[in-house]
Amino acid sequence: MDENGFEIGMIGLGVMGRNLVLNIADHGFSVVGYDKDPSRVKALQNEATGEKIRGEEKIDEFIGRLRKPRAVMMLVPAGAPVDSVIRDILPYLEPGDLLIDGGNSFYKDTVLRAKTLAEKNIDYLGVGISGGERGARYGPSMMPGGRREAYERVRPIFEKVAAHVNGDPCVTYLGPGAAGHYVKMVHNGLEYGLMQLIAESYDLMKRGLGMSDEEMQSIYSTWNQTELNSFLIEITANIFNAIDERTGKRLIDEILDEAKQKGTGKWTSQEALDLQVPAPTIDVAVGMRDLSVFKKIREEASRSLQGPSPVYQGDRQEFLEHLKNALYASMIIVFAQGMALLRTASNAYGYNLDLRAIASIWRGGCIIRAGVLEHIREAYRSKPELANLLLDSKLGHQDVVRSQGDLRAIVIAAAEMGIPAPGFMTSLAYFDGLRSAILPANLIQAQRDYFGAHTYERVDEKGVFHTEWAPVKG
Repeated sequence: MDENGFEIGMIGLGVMGRNLVLNIADHGFSVVGYDKDPSRVKALQNEATGEKIRGEEKIDEFIGRLRKPRAVMMLVPAGAPVDSVIRDILPYLEPGDLLIDGGNSFYKDTVLRAKTLAEKNIDYLGVGISGGERGARYGPSMMPGGRREAYERVRPIFEKVAAHVNGDPCVTYLGPGAAGHYVKMVHNGLEYGLMQLIAESYDLMKRGLGMSDEEMQSIYSTWNQTELNSFLIEITANIFNAIDERTGKRLIDEILDEAKQKGTGKWTSQEALDLQVPAPTIDVAVGMRDLSVFKKIREEASRSLQGPSPVYQGDRQEFLEHLKNALYASMIIVFAQGMALLRTASNAYGYNLDLRAIASIWRGGCIIRAGVLEHIREAYRSKPELANLLLDSKLGHQDVVRSQGDLRAIVIAAAEMGIPAPGFMTSLAYFDGLRSAILPANLIQAQRDYFGAHTYERVDEKGVFHTEWAPVKG
């Protein structure tokens, strides 16, 4: 191989970057890596075999190794580190080169960076990557957005290194601009929602039914062989098997009940609010992570604020059947919220997103991969313009409608036991709200007009109206 002709470069040789470099080389492509930290460059060289991989500690030598026009990928933390890398590498880039951001960047940042680089005739792709360390090494789900011509330059590499399901690569061109990072943002919002629902099922089994870790491991393992089959259910089952090396106890019981976040779920909620697309299950998942951090306040409140006993008094097996079906229905409802947001954003930002293609590339490699995505893909294949996933004949009319009794039973039981289950509760409220031909928003219209003269619309006549309401006494 020509030493000056590496096909792609990687900036950032942390866990994700190093593993993706090894993945690229495994598939026959030559790749050169760069990191300011010499130990990371050394770690890459220690794992590398053959001549397809090279590590460099100096950015000018790194750039000099690349075939022109150059293709350079960054895998560094979102935010300021991305801008820092761009500032460092920009003096070495030339018109026609391609820079790729493979991190969890906020989509609006991607828009600005792409615009700035386009002025210098440098292409910029925002590529969401999901799958963690193992995914990077053996096949992630990849969500690229930007100029299609720029994507075509690296498409052969991406299609080889991505995960594959039934021979299909879990990567496809999604759309212009920041489409890729937008889809990844929503992916992460869905991840928040799904994780919250699973955590609530755990809480209901542990506190409500008094189940042991061994019993819950068996339940999740069994559920993973059903319609709940998914990566998150699978790892949840595995978590209950892990033993803490320090204490010899189950590790799950030694982990503090405070869940932090990096912001991608919050971005999804904020974007849904901006576009006026309801995503309540994702919203509450973000909120519950925030609440979990107030550990001292929760401990104080647990001593002073009395509530019902968190012990289920009914039939245990019946409850577990309700819980399984409620979890599946709620998973579909969460996906419905996320896909509705993508649909609206596609129109608002001109992404022209193919929801079937998105469901397809989420089937493998990524954190939210699940058996239900096959049905979601089929739903959008049958009706590409499907307004909401719950209107699909199978997922909504059959699966969720059939399981709504189970979901209602779980919501009632959780409320009676005083065990917080806002993910299940908001999922049910979204379902009931969506299927309500009449909502009490007419009263809200009247209230707004009463106190602020905001006007209202009528059911019997087009137009905007205002009423001089009776004055408030006092």
